[in-house]
Amino acid sequence: MPKLTIDGKEIEVPAGTNLIEAARRLGIEIPHYCYHPGLSIAGQCRLCMVDIEKTPRPTIACNTPATDGMIVHTQTDRVKETRRSIMEFHLINHPLDCPVCDQAGECWLQIYYMQHGLYDPRMKDEKVHKPKAVPLGPHVMLDAERCILCSRCVRFCDEVTQTGELGIFNRGDHSEIGLFPGADLTNKYSGNVVDICPVGALTDRDFRFQVRVWYLDTTKSICPGCARGCNIDVHVNRRRPHHAEGRRVARVKPRFNEDVNRWWMCDEGRYGYGFVDAPTRLVLPVRNDAGETRELSWGGAIAAVVDALGRTPADQTAIIASPKLANEDLFAIKTLAEARGIRQVGFRVPPPEPGYEDDFLIRADKNPNTRGAELMGLDGKVDKILNEATAHRVRSLLVFEHDLFDTGWRESDVRSALEAVDTLIFVGPNGSRTSDRAHLALPASAWVERDGTFTSFEGRVQRFRPALGALGEAIPTWEIVGRILAATGAPVTATRAEHWFRALAAGVPAFAGLTYQSIGDTGAMTAGTAPQAPAEAKA
Repeated sequence: MPKLTIDGKEIEVPAGTNLIEAARRLGIEIPHYCYHPGLSIAGQCRLCMVDIEKTPRPTIACNTPATDGMIVHTQTDRVKETRRSIMEFHLINHPLDCPVCDQAGECWLQIYYMQHGLYDPRMKDEKVHKPKAVPLGPHVMLDAERCILCSRCVRFCDEVTQTGELGIFNRGDHSEIGLFPGADLTNKYSGNVVDICPVGALTDRDFRFQVRVWYLDTTKSICPGCARGCNIDVHVNRRRPHHAEGRRVARVKPRFNEDVNRWWMCDEGRYGYGFVDAPTRLVLPVRNDAGETRELSWGGAIAAVVDALGRTPADQTAIIASPKLANEDLFAIKTLAEARGIRQVGFRVPPPEPGYEDDFLIRADKNPNTRGAELMGLDGKVDKILNEATAHRVRSLLVFEHDLFDTGWRESDVRSALEAVDTLIFVGPNGSRTSDRAHLALPASAWVERDGTFTSFEGRVQRFRPALGALGEAIPTWEIVGRILAATGAPVTATRAEHWFRALAAGVPAFAGLTYQSIGDTGAMTAGTAPQAPAEAKA
């Protein structure tokens, strides 16, 4: 392993490490545009210049591997002057319209411009004008005038998705990013080109001009869109509630995790958060009696659930849990079932159509916690539960989050089963045709409104955290179940999600030894499983 010195600090790095990454390990930032650790090296922005002792001129750091004994300087007068000149070159035809640019506040052209003090441009001629506000696909908008031709987006489509929609066309100062004839940017990972664009050339059509980024707050979370469990940042709009059409969740961005999704995420997960602020959200406990709906207090709702369970023998009570629930919720449901002697518990509901899957990130299972439900032994036969309900052998049915009408089952069979039970109880964040038919509908917090964990398909337990307060009187599912348990006289000491997780770790061998602290920000494997290397580029 080569040992080198950067700005007077010595470091040893793996062979082949370039100078940008070596400096990053020391906490030293070398400015760059075209370099991205997940893409091939282009070496064309020329901003990452450094001085290396015994070399006659500044050298680009992105395409220079560290060698033993190398002495590197990143802040010499010659380097600073070179960077200023390169920045001026990038700004020759770039419109200086930061106040109206949607990338303002997170634009590296703007950031480096301010750092290098280029306040008096010398360019007097008319700038070259290029196409503006050009839709490249359903999610991405191009402003070619703001593009600095770093080629990150082109390399992403060539190397990661291998779909090759984008190219650089024309020559000289008329060069511009564009689509190949007949192509549209419609691959299932297209939103990533917005993430990696260092300037305001590529913007998100769903987010642009919705809310300024400096009004957003960021929370680490996990994508609930499939069993992969991509690490994400949830950007929420608390400070300007009248912006973004009132949406609290403004956007979702991938968060780097070497073992799960690296720098990327799919568009389905990126734009799949609409249910959080949808008009269908349940905000109050309600009771439906003979078509008449009335609101309940939580005390009244829990009492009604306990009354229904008390009137129904355990062998005539069934629970349909959901693999969209957190581990903490599922363990609370398992605890309730064991306390009440309920043996008919399942979670597998057939989707209305087979889920799409590729060999990169996207999984066919569109639930974030199927593996967690399996490890807890909640894998009863849900189709049998429906058949038993239709035959009047299930009198009380608790359904968590599922809309049983939005499944692969025939609608008539679902209707017959739900109409046959004496008491149908629905728990979930959003209303549906199932909740409309429920005798009791209880509002649960959405995943961004609470603490918890998911277990990915490979057995990795990962934390998500509350980014928002719950809507209305919604509370976490584990708390709803805990209140039911307490009202039945069962001893319940868990008052936080972490308490339920501790009970889970103590009660289910696969989770033994895990804590919120050991899970951290990158996750931890359940017992008996080993991490799988994430797929290389190809979607």
